[in-house]
Amino acid sequence: MKKYLYIALGSLTFALGTIGMFLPFLPTTVFYLLTGFFWLHSSERLHRQFTESDKYRQYIVEPLVKKNITNAGMIRMFVMMLFVFAIPFVLTDSTTLRIVLLIIYLAHLIGLTWHLRFKK
Repeated sequence: MKKYLYIALGSLTFALGTIGMFLPFLPTTVFYLLTGFFWLHSSERLHRQFTESDKYRQYIVEPLVKKNITNAGMIRMFVMMLFVFAIPFVLTDSTTLRIVLLIIYLAHLIGLTWHLRFKK
């Protein structure tokens, strides 16, 4: 039963990650990481197929493992994050929450740039 639940959840996160390639508010990388986790714990065949796919290499191995991300890829990542942070920023009336969201976004911007570009 647990195996089939993991297969279903992996399929759902795979679909969301694939849709996320075209929609800026769905993070492809996060959903693909979840897909790998769910399929690792459910089916060796599905996990192997997924980790050998070109999209896995493009969205997980190159930017996260090898830290080989292009400037365009970095900009796309930060623009998508900006969209995600802008939703609660626009929907709230709290100045404190807006400041916290802005600080968290800037921390992501600085931290990810440092991690992906300068830390080897």
